[in-house]
Amino acid sequence: MATIYHQVWINAPVAKVYDALSTAEGISNWWDKQTAVETATGQVLEHNPGPMHGVVKLKVLELVPDKHIEWECISTHPKTSPGSAWTGTHIRFDLYERGNVAGLSGFGQDGDRISVLDFRQIGYDEHSEYFGYNNFAWGCVLQELKKWCESRYRRS
Repeated sequence: MATIYHQVWINAPVAKVYDALSTAEGISNWWDKQTAVETATGQVLEHNPGPMHGVVKLKVLELVPDKHIEWECISTHPKTSPGSAWTGTHIRFDLYERGNVAGLSGFGQDGDRISVLDFRQIGYDEHSEYFGYNNFAWGCVLQELKKWCESRYRRS
């Protein structure tokens, strides 16, 4: 099994990035409209990218404020959907701050700090016909997160 990995540097406070990742309302701002459903085994985030895919269900496994979020994909999807490769995978967001970013394109002054997001989708079948597609799609989605956070919380 493989891991899809992206590291995103975001010019916004870690707490604001965490807020954008940890609630249905926050996620709805940059990805797809989410609904939080309380189940007997905990919270499940749901969104519907369309009839070709079916409802995506992500069970919230762990929330550590300003540090870590983990979901498990518990939904199943038609084999013709890129979402079919998600079932059983874990999606992790790890956050921390980094300093000394002056001189890097788009990142402020000496002494400024930025948020670093380490994203992983763990347990992915690297032989899936959708591996490359989903890897690219996550890059696009995470770019939307970055843009949303920076447009609202940019450090000056």
